[in-house]
Amino acid sequence: MSEDLTSDIVIIGGGLVGMTLAIGLAKAGIPSVVIDSSDPFAQTADGFDGRASAISTASWNLYSHLGLADALEPLGCPIDSIAVTDGMKPGRIDFQPEPGDGSLGRMFANRDLRIAMYDAAAKEDLITFLPNARVAERERDAHGVSVTLADGRVIKGRLMVGAEGRASPTRDEAGFTPARWSYGHRAMIVGLAHSKPHNNVAWEIFYPAGPFALLPLLDDADGNHRSALVWTVSEKDAPGAMALPDGAFRSAVQERMGDVLGTVRLMGPRSSWPLNFHHTAKMVSDRLALVGDAAHGMHPIAGQGLNLGLRDVAALVEVLTEGMRLGLDPGDAQVLARYERWRATDTFMVSAATDVLTRLFGVPGRIPSAIRRLGMAGVQRLPALKRFFMDEARGMSGTLPSLLQPA
Repeated sequence: MSEDLTSDIVIIGGGLVGMTLAIGLAKAGIPSVVIDSSDPFAQTADGFDGRASAISTASWNLYSHLGLADALEPLGCPIDSIAVTDGMKPGRIDFQPEPGDGSLGRMFANRDLRIAMYDAAAKEDLITFLPNARVAERERDAHGVSVTLADGRVIKGRLMVGAEGRASPTRDEAGFTPARWSYGHRAMIVGLAHSKPHNNVAWEIFYPAGPFALLPLLDDADGNHRSALVWTVSEKDAPGAMALPDGAFRSAVQERMGDVLGTVRLMGPRSSWPLNFHHTAKMVSDRLALVGDAAHGMHPIAGQGLNLGLRDVAALVEVLTEGMRLGLDPGDAQVLARYERWRATDTFMVSAATDVLTRLFGVPGRIPSAIRRLGMAGVQRLPALKRFFMDEARGMSGTLPSLLQPA
């Protein structure tokens, strides 16, 4: 058994958000211990889960400030425009940035993001990473925090951060009561190869049963044009859809996407994930802060989940850095209150907007579809409104922490 550890910040959860937080803190000169229950080798195995994430402009600025951009740049596919359509019917919206704004974001395989995070963290002397570690006990009091692991090790610090994701035991044990509900949907995820290039266009095709998203990826080493499919179906239909033979599943995919990418074939195994919503009005407690999905989980309809968590990271790094520079304890209530105030409105607005979109496009019938398409056609003709939506999607609205601003 190793001897006990002491650090300023104890981060429970070493996923994309938790590890990015540790790197951001290290760059600011703040040491942390990252406790994670998963195995990094399994997390970075080729084809681990097939998921991909859209990294917004603001999140890319964060990666640039943290020195990750050079490693990630050749692995991400720019999103030059987003096509939004109701069932492939007339009246779609095309979101395209203004000249000089760059792309709307970049698509990365989650595996590539994980590898970059682990590599960057390994180079930071101020990060102690404890993988394959199970938390047995958490304690917080006026003097500090401590985490006891199942193997008997004790990690002590001045601030505890819950970053374990949607099922965060740190959040639940602290008595947070998030609003939560299930959408009764599952997202089916698989990689696609297709005969036509995607031209860096992301497609969001809405059907009453749920959105059908085609997210552009870089061509592979063999020159195959690739996209990630996120297909939402009802919970009751998911087992049957997942059990379809590859040929039948491919035909169902082709039917829903038409000829926009030509002929498609499946690349890799399929996976599925239940979709639900949760949001905590409070993100802090005594010597405790929540980040990412531990505080807010939403439908992937707009691809904002990870980006919202990275905005939490940027804000928390800034308030801790400024507070500690003034001589305040990182667990000081004033410091944590500033973090909560900064993030509360943004997390609520994005979560609520995502929920409304999910419900609006889930209403079946010809009349609701016609109304939606009429509204979309109106947005298409209003450049100022389109610009507002694009700035929100890029994470470039509101008062931004310095790590989210252009490098």
